[in-house]
Amino acid sequence: MSGSEVPHLMRDLDWGMATAQTLAEYPAADGLGLNLSPQAQHWADDVTHVVGATAVSLRTVLGWSRLQPEPGRWDRAALDRCDRALDAVLEAELRPDLTLMHLDLPDWLESRGGWLARETALRFGEYAAEVGRRFGDRVDRWVTTPSVGGILADRVAGMRPPGRGASGAAGLAAVHHALLAHGLAVQALRDAGVLGRIGGSLPLIGAYPATDDPFDRLALERFESWAMGLLFEPMLLGRHMVPDEPGPSVEATGCVRPGDMEIIAVPQDFLNLLWHAPCRIAAPENLPLVLPALGCFEPLNEVNGLLARLGFTIIPFDEVATTSLGLPILPEALADAVQVVHDLYRDALPPLHITDSGKGDRGDVLGPATEAPARRRRLLESRLFWLASVVADGVDVQGYEYWSVMDNVGWLLDYALAYGRAVPETDPGSGPSLPCAWVSAGTFRANAADAPEPVARASALGNGARVLALHRR
Repeated sequence: MSGSEVPHLMRDLDWGMATAQTLAEYPAADGLGLNLSPQAQHWADDVTHVVGATAVSLRTVLGWSRLQPEPGRWDRAALDRCDRALDAVLEAELRPDLTLMHLDLPDWLESRGGWLARETALRFGEYAAEVGRRFGDRVDRWVTTPSVGGILADRVAGMRPPGRGASGAAGLAAVHHALLAHGLAVQALRDAGVLGRIGGSLPLIGAYPATDDPFDRLALERFESWAMGLLFEPMLLGRHMVPDEPGPSVEATGCVRPGDMEIIAVPQDFLNLLWHAPCRIAAPENLPLVLPALGCFEPLNEVNGLLARLGFTIIPFDEVATTSLGLPILPEALADAVQVVHDLYRDALPPLHITDSGKGDRGDVLGPATEAPARRRRLLESRLFWLASVVADGVDVQGYEYWSVMDNVGWLLDYALAYGRAVPETDPGSGPSLPCAWVSAGTFRANAADAPEPVARASALGNGARVLALHRR
């Protein structure tokens, strides 16, 4: 595929941006004259940048913990702030998209066990019903799912704040309850008569074998089985994975009740795929041979202690460029991972939207990012080139969203890194354009001469890795 074909294939995507600001924190200001706080200015800059680039949608998080601070009590002032925020987005001629929650579980539920407790899923359904009744006439897309990948990392592996430690197999109940919450929320929103589309979100897993060693290839198969079986199989096929060998399973936790799987697999209008970066998979016995010279950062070492019992380990790439967050820059990996999901689930898949596809790099979180916009733009252009190749092959990708417009920072690393696209400017017109502007204007410039055909990319990854998309062929 040549670079000239990209605009035609990508022009009709539902282009959007996201902001880390929660609607429940929207300030008490009139219209878009937001000048009461730094957070308010972030929101105003978000809308200004998006409007200037003619993006069609803006996604934000509602903020469950702010809206329902106590059992049975709703913060009416916070609900009113959400009302004003939605009206502001509509006045800016954008389509509002809402995520019901990210990681902000109300304290009163966290104290009762959080996602380990079934009650949390039930209360999430009630929460969805309330906000659906309140805002259902204005929201274009409802994203229901809590951060299932984050819950998995927190409750099973202990890799996320608040640093409560790994629960191991017992933490799999939290994954089930988060998926159940998704299904209950879909039902609640439909019962509330919302006008917009409803869907969930799952982390898109992209992985390559560390080497051509048969044990690394087998480890990759095990990794895929667990990654897809824990998250995609329940939502798309209505079943939890059954391990090929004796080991931990969701069913063994005793959390699954009759009717749960039918609720989890309720039909949805779209599926968000959250994309950050690929990884490499090694057999546990090969780990000492393939680790990069500097080794892994400490949380990954800890989680590999758990994963080794399942027959695989995760290692970072070496000899590739990375962001300041340490994520490998492999533009083709997004397309590879999307292709694998398509090959596995085909007719069970709703239309796909790529989201969380940003780029973490160094920046002063109190001021402008230091990284030149051109570097981010080159990465995004390259990603879109490869994504267009799978769209041309029939994969139903209908949307692409860049996270975040400007205001998200790396909270996992003590807020030391910026994770946004636009930088606040005195002159809003001086900010970088959004990808839809490049594509719609026909100015998308992917260098086809530098982009090998998909089948030939394996050699570029080093260590004998082959493209994930070819794994099933």
